[in-house]
Amino acid sequence: MTADPYTYRVGWSAEDGEFVGTCIEFPGLSWLDEDEDEAFRGIRKLVRETVAEMSAAGEPIPEPISLRRYSGKFQVRTTPEIHRRLATEAAEAQVSLNRLINSKILW
Repeated sequence: MTADPYTYRVGWSAEDGEFVGTCIEFPGLSWLDEDEDEAFRGIRKLVRETVAEMSAAGEPIPEPISLRRYSGKFQVRTTPEIHRRLATEAAEAQVSLNRLINSKILW
């Protein structure tokens, strides 16, 4: 089997009483199963089948997040009060506002 570049998640669905497998690039698809591993296998199979059908029909196929290029830059809008508070905190810490914001982003 070839490498699968799509982004999958499996979590418990209390509503369904089963594990649900999802794919970020295909938000309309999901796979329910009592077994967590089977939910993962099921959503991967469903995505492969969907990609094959879309390809055969000449439809555009979503680009995997893992293959997209990112610049490392994004803008965030906030209120003037929050901006001032963050600028003050950065000055007190003797770091740039950019460095302060990066330290606050949780992974």
